[in-house]
Amino acid sequence: MPQQYIIGIDLGTTNCAVAYALANSDPRESPPVELLPIPQLVNPGELRDEPLLPSFLYIPGSSDFPAGSIAVPWDAAPHYVTGALAQKRGAEVASRLVASAKSWLSHPGVDRTAAILPPNAPEGVGKISPVEAAQRFLEHLRAAWDAKMPDAQFADQQVFVTVPASFDAVARELTLKAAELAGYKNLLLLEEPQAAFYAWIERHTDWRQRVQVGDLILVIDIGGGTTDFTLIAVTEQSGDLQLDRVAVGEHILLGGDNVDLALARHLEQQLTAQGATLDAMQLHALWQQCRLAKERLLEPDSKKREHPVTILGRGTGLVGGTVKTKLLREDVDRILGEGFLPAVSSQDMPLRRKTGFSEIGLPYAADAAITRQLARFLRQQAAQSEHGSVRRGSSGLAAPTHVLFNGGVLRASLVRKRIIEVLNRWLGEEGMQPVVSLIGEDLMHAVARGAAYYGLARSGRGVRIRGGIPRTYYVGVESSLPAVPGMPAPVKALTVAPFGMEEGSSLQLRDREFGLTVGEPAEFRFFQSAARKNDAAGAMLDDVAGDLEELSPIEVCLPASGNAGEFVPVTLETVVTETGMLQLWSVARDGRRWKLEFNVREKVK
Repeated sequence: MPQQYIIGIDLGTTNCAVAYALANSDPRESPPVELLPIPQLVNPGELRDEPLLPSFLYIPGSSDFPAGSIAVPWDAAPHYVTGALAQKRGAEVASRLVASAKSWLSHPGVDRTAAILPPNAPEGVGKISPVEAAQRFLEHLRAAWDAKMPDAQFADQQVFVTVPASFDAVARELTLKAAELAGYKNLLLLEEPQAAFYAWIERHTDWRQRVQVGDLILVIDIGGGTTDFTLIAVTEQSGDLQLDRVAVGEHILLGGDNVDLALARHLEQQLTAQGATLDAMQLHALWQQCRLAKERLLEPDSKKREHPVTILGRGTGLVGGTVKTKLLREDVDRILGEGFLPAVSSQDMPLRRKTGFSEIGLPYAADAAITRQLARFLRQQAAQSEHGSVRRGSSGLAAPTHVLFNGGVLRASLVRKRIIEVLNRWLGEEGMQPVVSLIGEDLMHAVARGAAYYGLARSGRGVRIRGGIPRTYYVGVESSLPAVPGMPAPVKALTVAPFGMEEGSSLQLRDREFGLTVGEPAEFRFFQSAARKNDAAGAMLDDVAGDLEELSPIEVCLPASGNAGEFVPVTLETVVTETGMLQLWSVARDGRRWKLEFNVREKVK
């Protein structure tokens, strides 16, 4: 069937969401973006539509649920429980709960394809890999769509799945792999902060009256597991306003999970003072309970001052060993304000981990102060960007004019107000005006909505954020000359990605062929230049010295269908993805394709 919809999916650390828009509407108009209710189990035997799918997966034991009570319309006997019921039961039996799978998917220190989750599961509980966990969430969303939209099957639609701006290449590839295993066909990845800003544009068709040329928009995304910072500049071309993504922060494993653990530790200290002792499993259960309590207390219209917390006992005396306490709103406010949002200087940089040995686990940020992480982004990463549209203060601090919030943690007005206060003090010290907050009415669904809107923008029915690459990139090509003893063959530089090539675009170099070695290890050399901004795609430079900077070579054995060391004539294609990866494809005459890939985003150490 032809494509009917564009689907945006927020594969979140704590919650997933789905939004969609008509794909075949009038090309002169931008159709509205809608939200998909997601059917899921909320209690055993009770299926209900919910606006979000909690990113929790529960691995049930043989006696966890009555027979048939975890069936869903698309699976009569599932091996896992996904969503609201998984979150609820996992708060009671944490050893069977898979949580923060997205953070594990981005963790380079573990085998992300190995069965390692839940990390604290006892023997006898079948673990799964972070890739499979992501697959299960994506499968649930696909099945939910097909159940709700039977006349427009999911596999026929264009789908955009969001990832953190700072995901590394492996995490992006594994996200694509999980989606492929989940049955996704027409899929592209999009960065979450960009998606959040697209959602703001979609909600505010008068955005050109709200910002002007020279403005610098800071997108702050604090979710369940990660914090991301992005800067978007408002520029002008041919008299029209346009948007350029000019800086992206590093991947910071710091978010709601950290807050929940801090609250759990606070309650643990209180219980210990009262004579109660919690083992590791009960502490994990307390962590999950604090997540639920915090969310209830920080709901926008909540007037609650406390929320009960119950931890089941262990062993035969479960009822007698049950521990009850309560989380106070004033403690939540204090821990957030003093621990995670301290009033620091813009010169204060995050603390770094100094311990030589540590347990294998998620590489959480060593410093929980989000304000110090923001100071580092504006002081070092963004301020050192070569993009001319980065507005700077007198000391070099990147100085945003507007801020857009996204992520579940920022639903709490306390968090937004404290960040604004700290940011405005920094700007005042730089002689700059206070920031203007861009209101995003739907923090929990903004990323999914923005992903769907981005699909419309790609087809010309919306505004696109430009993200041109900051340098020109070249690949080394060995010259075809007779061998000379003691001297390597000269290397030329072929321009494969010109300066300013936009992310989400591609180009083909079909006017000449090159020889590609496959079936045995080979080294591919790449170069970049910030000075040479006028070299066109396909231009060949005879000298790789001068103003070319060599990057780390890529050593790889490309697969061969014939003999090892096969020499294949190929043309080249360049793709710069929406997530900042440069892909160089070698295309043989018989249609075979090989990919080399590296990041073209600037990294500031």
